[in-house]
Amino acid sequence: MSGAKTRRVLSLSTLFPNAAHPRFGIFVAKSLEALQRDTHWDVTLINPIGLPPLALGRYRPLAAAARDGQEFGMAVHRPVFRLIPRFGGRLNPKLIAHAVLPLARRLHAERPFDLVDAQFFYPDGPAAMLVARELGLPFSVKARGADIHHWGARGYGRAALLDTAREAAGVLAVCEALADDMAMLGMARDRIAVHYTGLDRDLFRPMDHGGLRARLATSFSVPIAGDDLLLVTVGALIERKGQAYVIKALADLPKGRLLLVGKGEDEASLRALAKEVGVAERVHFLGSLDPSTLPPILSAADAMVLPSASEGLANAWIEALACGTPIVITDAGGAREVVTSPAAGAIVARNCRAIREGILAVTARPRSPQEVAACVDGFSWEANGAALAAHYDGLA
Repeated sequence: MSGAKTRRVLSLSTLFPNAAHPRFGIFVAKSLEALQRDTHWDVTLINPIGLPPLALGRYRPLAAAARDGQEFGMAVHRPVFRLIPRFGGRLNPKLIAHAVLPLARRLHAERPFDLVDAQFFYPDGPAAMLVARELGLPFSVKARGADIHHWGARGYGRAALLDTAREAAGVLAVCEALADDMAMLGMARDRIAVHYTGLDRDLFRPMDHGGLRARLATSFSVPIAGDDLLLVTVGALIERKGQAYVIKALADLPKGRLLLVGKGEDEASLRALAKEVGVAERVHFLGSLDPSTLPPILSAADAMVLPSASEGLANAWIEALACGTPIVITDAGGAREVVTSPAAGAIVARNCRAIREGILAVTARPRSPQEVAACVDGFSWEANGAALAAHYDGLA
């Protein structure tokens, strides 16, 4: 810790790891961990868990995960709020606030907070606004991408986003491009500050390629040849991330082999697609992996390919580059703030031909891992935490 704890923030985040989903919202946890560890701000985290009236099936492990604890160096509280799966989006902010308020009042009475914070714009932002009103405190809210693009396309969501932004003492976005999208939605652009993501620089760094592919082949039972064009895609297996385009592009890359890192609702359809286009034996589903297993995969790959329909600023971009691996991505979110030189890779259209050509162009260009890693020299969780502390200092 850097100095004494002189300020206190109550942070509200539905995006946060729990026992059922240990990688969910890990970037929120790492940011707040750095804030807690390295700055004068003391963090208390409320991670509301949404459950239907009967927590059956896939909700059963989530119900078991609704437990308080000391995690990532901070106190974490997990009150339950009731939701209606698939249909409760309009109601969730008020339901979250109703569940959180008794706990927030008690914690504030025991040790007063200086600020309330929301780590996701919807539903967290409107809920944090209601909590801040009740406690008589200023609040800050952060936009990450899907919270703006998805909910901003709905009338009630857009109204809630704009109300939250107007009342907030501070508004953050993960990149300039997202801040511009928020302004297009009707938010005051001059009130939006950019707060870039962080990076575990001890973990994500170039690794010696010698023997890496053999290690991966053994660890994941993947038959990787020395002359394979090894591609990796890191992200939830959902339509927005675009893994289907990469699988289709692979049909015209006879030396290509694709490692898919992540889980999601599209896994069955992606497996079927790989079989349909004749590349099933070259597409490997590795599932959700611990961050410590990612650097060898990224370092061994020739490119990390992620043709997202929308993003804020994807941690997967930064982590791949930090491992010395160029990226092939679409012009989504902060892509142009990351791919600022040919060393970083290429931005391509979201279609199979453009993705294939981008892969070939990027992998044909000689570049050292150190040259690629230098593209993200400015990213670290320490810098992220310090910037967040400075932002809070200006509000409370």
